[in-house]
Order: sequence, then C-alpha cells, then structure tokens
Amino acid sequence: MEDNNVQVTNFPDGRPQRVQPRWRQDFPIDLEADEYGARRDFTKFMVLTSLAFACGQLWIALLSTFRGRSPREQRIAAVDDVQVGQAVGFHFPTQRDPCLLIRQSENEFLAYSSLCTHLMCPVRPELEQGRLHCPCHEGYFDLGTGRPIAGPPRRPLPRIQLRIDRGIVYATGVEERAS
Repeated sequence: MEDNNVQVTNFPDGRPQRVQPRWRQDFPIDLEADEYGARRDFTKFMVLTSLAFACGQLWIALLSTFRGRSPREQRIAAVDDVQVGQAVGFHFPTQRDPCLLIRQSENEFLAYSSLCTHLMCPVRPELEQGRLHCPCHEGYFDLGTGRPIAGPPRRPLPRIQLRIDRGIVYATGVEERAS
C-alpha cells in the first residue's frame, strides 16, 4: 500500500507542506527544480540578450557603412530654368531629403536642405529679405551662409554642394556643418 502522507516536495523555506501558504500548496515546486529552472531561464535570457545586442551592433555597422558613402551626383535643373532671385525645390540625396536651389545672381547658385535644424519643419525662401524662414517657430536663416540669425534654431542648414557643367546644375554632396 502506498503512503500518501510522505512529503515529496522540498519547499524553499524547508517547512512542511501543511504550513506553507495556500498558493505554494497549489503550485508545489521543489527547491532544486526551482533553482534549476531559474539558472536555465537566466542562461536563456543572457544568450538571447547577447544575441539581440550583437544583431543591433551589426545593424548599426551596416548603416554606418552605407551612410558613409558619398551620394551620387544628381541633376537638379538647367541654369536657364532658374531665374535670378528664384528658388527651386528638389530632393537630395534621397527622395526623403527636400532641398532648395537658390539663384542669387547670374553666376551664383546656393543650395540648402529645406528642413529646419530645430524641429525639421520646411523652411521657405524669403529672397527679398535675404533669409530663409521657418514658419513653425519663427526661425530665420541667413540666405548667404545658411546660419541661424533668429529664433530657436542653433545649427546652420546643411549646405548642398553644387557643380555646374554645360548649363546644368548638379548636386554633388551634403556639407553637414556645426554651429
């Protein structure tokens, strides 16, 4: 005959089953099994966390590799298509990067990113006043340099490097500038 009063569970506090709290009586787990599971769970956690960090580092390395490349040269407009004192919008180096090409004089072209360096609102050219205006927070940038002259922006607009060849204006790179 089998003895039903024999305690088979070794509780963590060492007390018999009849004095254990109700929740522990309902889910009796041996101390050894509990520690074994905890070590196993901890090992799983550490392995998965390390794998996640390794994947994240690999992702950052890949992004840095591709981001470091200089963008391909891109045709913006023909010189004759942009009148003196006129601004033309374009995207460079990707379709998600809006920019402005500004013709200041017969032979002088400027180009800047058209996203305000404060909170990325699109800037509007105010060529008569010689500035670019961010209407979101009343920020102003100098048209000749792209540096902030008023409002909350602290960093200058990224300048787009240009090349003019045979009557065509090309964007060749982006010059990130500190304040």
